[in-house]
Amino acid sequence: MKIDEVAVGGPCWVEHGSTDPVAAQRFYGELFGWRPETDERPEAGGYTFMRLDRAIAASVSPLYGEGQPTAWTVSFLVADADDAAARITGAGGSVVVQPMDALDFGRFAIVADPSGAVFGLWQAGRLVGAEVLNAPGALGWVELLTRDREGAAAFYPAVFGWTVGPSGQYTQWGLAGDDFGGMLVMGENFPPQVPPHWLPYFAVADVDVSAFRAGNLGADVLMAPAAVPDGPRIAVLRDPQGAAFGIYLAGSEG
Repeated sequence: MKIDEVAVGGPCWVEHGSTDPVAAQRFYGELFGWRPETDERPEAGGYTFMRLDRAIAASVSPLYGEGQPTAWTVSFLVADADDAAARITGAGGSVVVQPMDALDFGRFAIVADPSGAVFGLWQAGRLVGAEVLNAPGALGWVELLTRDREGAAAFYPAVFGWTVGPSGQYTQWGLAGDDFGGMLVMGENFPPQVPPHWLPYFAVADVDVSAFRAGNLGADVLMAPAAVPDGPRIAVLRDPQGAAFGIYLAGSEG
């Protein structure tokens, strides 16, 4: 990731929704050194910020809606959530959760691209987004896994103004050319029941050590540590609650 702080149009937040938030907090605390800080207000519904040292890195929450899967949700910063939601539908996407206020933290919506990949829109209030990026234990990359390369390459730049930089077989997303994520076309190795989705990658100091530690903590290794051609060393994991995420060698250029 070439962006070290959140910017309008770029990834700003990742939230883990879980049937067992306490177990999720424990797992990621052990893996990334995160410390939970739960908002004790009743109206917050158990929402918990995860801090890396003193900086807010991510959050863990209960599942709030019927049918909501245990998963990570990647959110992108927008100036106006209502306007952005309208752009989503205008470009052929859909709104899953209509824009609403999140207490005094900001305003959000949950949306999907035309292929069904779900992500969030975040309009900053008291919380702008993650206070640390691209450092060990923090969000380091976001990746769209889709079966519709051409549709995604048209949709996201139309909605967010992203730049699209092809690099071999891998498309990279950016803001004014500063890359923050990519797109992977889902091939036959992905079962048909796996829907298009956004996958967060967290930077780590050692991919092999972190993957081994995650396995000892009950995670499944979906993709063993490997060096990406012309890119960093990565691995893809599934936590004990069933949420997939990646890890990424901190300080490497994709």
